[in-house]
Amino acid sequence: MAKMIRVFCENNQSTHYFPLGTSLSEMALQSEIAPDNQTILGAMVNNEVHELSYEIYKPKNIFLLTYQHSYGKQMYIRSLTMVLYKAIKDSFPLLRLKVEHSISKGLYCELTGPAMDKDMHREVVMQIKHRMQEIIQEDYPITRDEVETSEAIQIFKDLGLNDKVKLLSSRTDLYSSVYQLEDIRDYYYGPLVPSTGFLKVFDLIPYYHGMLLIFPKTENPMVLEDIVIQPKMFEIFQEHKDWVEILEVPTVGELNAMIESKKISELIKVAEALQEKKLASIADQIHEHKHPIRAIFVSGPSSSGKTTFTKRLAIQLRVLGYRPIQISLDNYFVEREKTPRDEHGEYDFETPDALDIRLFSNQMRDLLDGKPVIMPRFSFTNGNRYFVDKELQMEERSILIIEGIHALNPLLSDFLESREQFKVYVSAFTQLNLDLHNRIPTTDNRLIRRMVRDSLYRGYSALDTLSRWPSVRRGEDRYIFPFQEQADVMFNTALVFELSVLKWYAQPLLEQVPRNVSVYAEAKRLMKFLSYFQAIPDHDIPATSILREFLEGSSFEY
Repeated sequence: MAKMIRVFCENNQSTHYFPLGTSLSEMALQSEIAPDNQTILGAMVNNEVHELSYEIYKPKNIFLLTYQHSYGKQMYIRSLTMVLYKAIKDSFPLLRLKVEHSISKGLYCELTGPAMDKDMHREVVMQIKHRMQEIIQEDYPITRDEVETSEAIQIFKDLGLNDKVKLLSSRTDLYSSVYQLEDIRDYYYGPLVPSTGFLKVFDLIPYYHGMLLIFPKTENPMVLEDIVIQPKMFEIFQEHKDWVEILEVPTVGELNAMIESKKISELIKVAEALQEKKLASIADQIHEHKHPIRAIFVSGPSSSGKTTFTKRLAIQLRVLGYRPIQISLDNYFVEREKTPRDEHGEYDFETPDALDIRLFSNQMRDLLDGKPVIMPRFSFTNGNRYFVDKELQMEERSILIIEGIHALNPLLSDFLESREQFKVYVSAFTQLNLDLHNRIPTTDNRLIRRMVRDSLYRGYSALDTLSRWPSVRRGEDRYIFPFQEQADVMFNTALVFELSVLKWYAQPLLEQVPRNVSVYAEAKRLMKFLSYFQAIPDHDIPATSILREFLEGSSFEY
């Protein structure tokens, strides 16, 4: 009789027994385990994400992943990307795929190779989509082989995938994963679904110079996301593409090669200079605006570098003869006992209702009317507000710079005519990919920034930051992202080298996350992500760098 293994399913808090070596896919077929009417894409096993082919040989806790879970959705997107890659190779072997970035609730991709005219572009995308549908209909298996990294490097070298060769050549792992879909072999840094038949809901449409891969809605996997046209966001991503070409580091493999060749100091200087040039350009736009600007609103999601951007913009405005007055919306938080709570009963610091908007608006009106104002300060430690003794008053050539996550929300700017406002959206639009098929999400960049800053300045552990992050992200989706296209200009705070610097600080923090908590899966994912980067010290980072906001050694006061 086969030995039975105890498995505790966290989805419905039930205990089950299976024969030794049972796979997750076999377990997911059990009606008493699987969530009702939902397709299982993978599972967390003892807080580690695995594919459904994973076999159980010891007692385990499992949590089955559907598309509604972020890890399940990531598996779906990665797998659909591999189907896209195969469809391109089948239909147009001379074209190469580059996965660029997330935009308009989809994934923007471009094709490189023989040039095509505008009419051909649409036809090519439609043929690729049709081939994807065929591949999904055939339900081909997607398999993973663990091979020695040296063998994986040779596989991709033979296939002409030099971006993957460079990425894997700089890793120290003895083994690497190689995925196969029919005759296509590729590398992905996270698990995939078992077969193409899991990926029935998608769309592919022409989008600008490339194509947009569209996924299902998180809350309803049978319905496609609604496309949100984001021309300003697309423009800033195109700008970062131009910067990457100037810096000659489109992928992490190229970055690591530059570190190895001792050219990183020059790269840092050029990257910082590009940001400074853009800052000066924004100051010039404000100065040359057809109507005199009285207030600048700077918004962006958590850890986007808003504060340092604001301070550096103020310097550029002083060069033009202005007297900037910096206002932080963080000082207008309501008292802790008045802070709204979210659906989980936790304090919701992400909602605009957590701010005293009436006090803010009244004080801004008084300032613009030339009246002296005693400004508030907020203590995050004590959760209460207090007022400084010194009065603040605008002078000739004064201009307000109002910074905070809700600064683009019309609720915060109705005290001033729109023609007298200038709005800036700031975020870390990550400038490089792991390789041509594996993009780096901007949220990962910001999460790692926040983790390091929370540890250095707020005494929070990585566990604290990771536990809080889902609530932060929900707040961004609700209260920040809907207003980003209202900005007059966007600014990219990401620095192409920064994750190599942050690795020094973040990796030890992630290693302290205990295995028996659910966010261990996220800690492990981020540790693997950072393992692709060669670490560099921060001594070449200027004291005025946006990155210093999250490290130590800034020349600005925060």
